[in-house]
Amino acid sequence: MNTQIHPINDHDNSPTVTEADPPRECFEDELIMDLERDQFVAATSRPVPQATLSAYATAGLWALRVFVVLVSLMVIYTFIHQLH
Repeated sequence: MNTQIHPINDHDNSPTVTEADPPRECFEDELIMDLERDQFVAATSRPVPQATLSAYATAGLWALRVFVVLVSLMVIYTFIHQLH
């Protein structure tokens, strides 16, 4: 469905705005919608290969892990300390 929006003012030289049709889903998505439940589970349970990350991304993720562990230990310590 294409709709066109025309300018209100006739003296306006702006181009006519056309709203395009929404993008169609890819063919594979259309096929997945018609699968039985067990077929859907089998199709979506395929393993995904591990992403290759740069050294900076890997270091950032390790730093985030260490930060989460430290903050968790601080929260546990504070909770236990407040019990006394």
